[in-house]
Parts: sequence; structure tokens; C-alpha cells
Amino acid sequence: MSKLDGKTILVTGASRGIGAAAAEALAREGARVVLTARDGKLAGEVAQAITRSGGRATAQACDVSDYAAIEALVADTERQFGRIDALINNAGVIEPIARIADSDPAAWARNIQINLVGAYHAIRAVLPRMTAAGGGRIVNVSSGAAIRPLEGWSAYCSGKAGLHMLTRAIALETAEQGIRVFGFQPGTTDTDMQVQIRASRMNPISQIPRGDLIPVAHPAQAIVYLCTQAADDLSGQEFSLRDEAFRARIGLGGV
Repeated sequence: MSKLDGKTILVTGASRGIGAAAAEALAREGARVVLTARDGKLAGEVAQAITRSGGRATAQACDVSDYAAIEALVADTERQFGRIDALINNAGVIEPIARIADSDPAAWARNIQINLVGAYHAIRAVLPRMTAAGGGRIVNVSSGAAIRPLEGWSAYCSGKAGLHMLTRAIALETAEQGIRVFGFQPGTTDTDMQVQIRASRMNPISQIPRGDLIPVAHPAQAIVYLCTQAADDLSGQEFSLRDEAFRARIGLGGV
């Protein structure tokens, strides 16, 4: 039996990068994965690839910044599959990359609306259902930017800092209701977001050569682990993929 047989897991931001890799890894471990992203076509292509490989996956377009849309998606998923066992809160954007004095207010607010409010929307939609079902798991894909400011990333850093506190708040309020929640910092991973970051030439992250970036398979492996009971004692905490003890625990070698 695979680690996640019989589990239904919702993955946001699943059209590419970490979200797509996580969905594929979760499906390989037996989970039924529901992929969502603003680009429903790309998410659908990922779901089709999972299905062709023998996994179980569906996909639907959804903008997490729209609460009604994510609530409808969650309700539909529950109707189809009975329950949602885990939520992977991965949807996020890096824009605008700009110093505060030069930033566009609308773009700055949109970043927070997706990275923080969007994550809250998904949590708000699944949490009552998970509680009623006796438990569930939430993995919030965070960032080192949650605890370290970076030039040009004021919106991204602020949103991820808020997500870090949201993880702690969930743990405080729901631990006795069977909810396990984790903050996960994947590090500088080889995704399309890093292409945008390198093009900006702003702050040290943009100077990291692509060859030194973390492959998407590594954070995907961490997310699978956090969806299993083996991670229960870590609930309420935030972890970095660069932490040697955490890497050893999930079966990855040194950085």
C-alpha cells in the first residue's frame, strides 16, 4: 500500500513548478489529487499526464483571490470524493519586483490578495469540512522571505510573513480538532518564478545561477512527507528545505 492511498488532496497553484511537481508526487503515493490554478488549461494538462501515468487527478480553473470560486471548488470536490484530506496552499506570485517608492499600489495589493488572502480563502473553505470529518492537513508553502526582507520584494515578503503567522494561528485554534498544519520554505527552486527573479537583477537571489537552484522534486518530496502521519509531531511549525535535520528526516541528502 502506498503512503497516501485513499486520500483526496487539493493543490493550488498546480499548473507548473512546485505545485505541479507536488501533485505528481502525491499521485504516485496513491492520493487522488485535485489541481487548481488560474490557468485551468495548464493545470488540466498536468492532471492528464498524471492520469496517463496511472494516477488519479482532476483539474479546474480557480483564482484563489476569489473566495466564492474557491468555496465552490471545495464544495464540488467534497461532493465528488467525500472529503478533502489535505490542502497544499501553493498558489503565489512574485510581482511586483520593485523598491517600495517605485512600486505600483494596485500590483502590490494584488500580490497580498493572492499570496496571503488567497491562502486564507482556501483554508477558510476547507477548515470547517476537515473539522467536521475529524481532521485534515494543511501545508502552506512559505518562503525564507517570510522572515528576511529582500530589496524589491516588499509585497512578497509581507504576504509570506502573514502566511507564516496564519500557520501558527491555525495550529493554535485547531490542534485539538485533528488539524495538522505546516509552513514549508522550499528555498530557491528552479521554477518560472525564478526566471522572473533573475530578469529583475534586484537583490542577491537574482544572482543565483540556475545550476545552483533546487530541483522541484525536492520540495515535492517534502510536501508528500508532510501529508503523512510521520509528520504529526511537526504540526504548527515552519520548516526550511535547507535545514539539514529536516532534509535527513524526509530522506534527502545534504544541501
